[in-house]
This record gives sequence, C-alpha cells and structure tokens, in this order.
Amino acid sequence: MSATPDVSRALDCCKPDDAVSVTIDATELESTSSDYLRTFRRALREQNFSPSRIRLSASFDEDCSLATQREVDRVREYVRVADFLGATTVTLTIESVANPEKVRPALAACRERADREESPLR
Repeated sequence: MSATPDVSRALDCCKPDDAVSVTIDATELESTSSDYLRTFRRALREQNFSPSRIRLSASFDEDCSLATQREVDRVREYVRVADFLGATTVTLTIESVANPEKVRPALAACRERADREESPLR
C-alpha cells in the first residue's frame, strides 16, 4: 500500500461546488466554544461559504516561558478552531518576539503536534 493515497480516481468523479472559499480572521470570531463554532459553521454553509483558512496574529513580547506557553496555547486553540470549521490552513503572523530561543521550540512543538494530528497549522 502506498504511503500517499492516489486521489485521481476520486477526483475524476468530482463535480464543482459553488461554495465560496473564505479566510476568517480569528479576531472576528466571538468565541472558540464548540457550540458557537457549530452555529458559525452552519451559518457559513447556509450562505454558501467554505472556510479555507484562519488568519491569526500572535505576539511573544515577554521574555517569559509562561507567557510564551500561554500564547502558544492560544495558537493551538485556533488550530483546533480551524479543524472544527473545516479550514485547511492557519496563517500565523508573529507581531513581536522578545526571546526567539523560547519561541522557536514552542512554535515548532505546536506545529509538530498539528502535523501529527493532521491539523492545519502553516
């Protein structure tokens, strides 16, 4: 069995979908609760929108391991949000970094976990 599935056969039978692909800014979401996201996802579908990307900004402006972990946990939460909504990518913009030596491994671990769970962090 191949490690990479051959999707060409499935794609041969595909029919175009008229849903409009949209990017959702994380700041526009009122909550990350499952109930809110379920309602939000339903509203998107009713309006023929398909979330493809979540856009998120992060700031690591404190040279503190706990603050870094809190911000990485927030990023991880939006990876979960994207997965819940069906978005395939989280676009992360880093606003500031006080200590790159603390931030790099924390974000690398976040990305590794997202990859392991097949979540959308990019």
